[in-house]
This record gives sequence, C-alpha cells and structure tokens, in this order.
Amino acid sequence: QVQLVESGGGLVQPGGSLRLSCAASTSIFSFADMAWYRQAPGKQRELVASITNGGTTNYADSVKGRFTISRDNAKRTANLQMNSLKLEDTAVYYCNANRRRWGGGDSWGQGTQVTVSS
Repeated sequence: QVQLVESGGGLVQPGGSLRLSCAASTSIFSFADMAWYRQAPGKQRELVASITNGGTTNYADSVKGRFTISRDNAKRTANLQMNSLKLEDTAVYYCNANRRRWGGGDSWGQGTQVTVSS
C-alpha cells in the first residue's frame, strides 16, 4: 500500500493556474503508475491525467493542452500543473497510485478541493 498526500488545491479565478502535488510515503513509488482523478458534485470520478513509471503520459480530452502531469521518482512526488482553468474544472482532485503491473493494487489520497470561480 502506498500512502498518498495531496496538496495545492484552492480557489482560483477562471484563466488562472494551480499546481497540485502528491507525496508518496514509500520508495515503491518508482514501481507505480500515477494518475490524477477528479470528482465534481453529482458526477462520477473521472481520469484527468496519468503517467507511467517510465514517464508516458495520457490526458483526458477536456484538459489536453492546459494540464501537465509530471513525476519525480527521487522525491516520490507526482504533480499536476493546471493552467487556463475553467469553471468546469471545479472538483475534488484525487491522486492515485496504480501498482497492478507489479501485482499490487490501487492507493488513493484523501483529495484536495479545486474551485474555479469569478
């Protein structure tokens, strides 16, 4: 199990930027694919962006060109840089560590609120 702690959420105006960080508690972070999900009120949780342990990234169409996911295996962190934020980006954002390729399971952070409002 990987313990994950998110930080960096908050209130921002449309067009603004935020950077979310996810810190992992264990060195097996290097053997985990990382992702950011979000859940808006009344909606299902959805994948925002993912990055493999080798650095291959994937993005939801709704955030392509605006969000960037990155990771630092030495620091055991995964980050989500969010630019040009829109009202519809408002949600609770969750960090996920997926170790299924190594015979493990999923771990989740507690979530961090991102609110885009004028």
